[in-house]
Amino acid sequence: MSQALTTVQNAYAAFGRGDVPALLALLSPDVVWQFIGDRKAAYSGTVRGHGQVAEWLGQVAAQDGIQAFEPREFLVGPDHVTVIGFERTQALPGGRLFESEWVHVWQLREGRISRFLGILDTEAAGLARP
Repeated sequence: MSQALTTVQNAYAAFGRGDVPALLALLSPDVVWQFIGDRKAAYSGTVRGHGQVAEWLGQVAAQDGIQAFEPREFLVGPDHVTVIGFERTQALPGGRLFESEWVHVWQLREGRISRFLGILDTEAAGLARP
């Protein structure tokens, strides 16, 4: 198993258990974190560094009641991992349930995540938000 894959799998595990410090420990200090989602989501856009990524994670928790989050396919290169997955989420507060396939691209430098790009079905997510 490659180091890049292990690092990304550890990032998903930390996210799944809500362990923000463990996730941040896997990131380079100058990480660039970009998420392309619906315009109603406060977490759509680009943030940089540990502090902004931690805030981003807080925004996700406040706006998304994630019921299922499944990384399904890992495409691994020497310094990057692309992941295809699925989620079922309730838009908060009081929104509807939506399902979406997603793509995450992780780039690593010196064993740490230096860039993240996430994309999901923006139409499905946007229609679920109040």
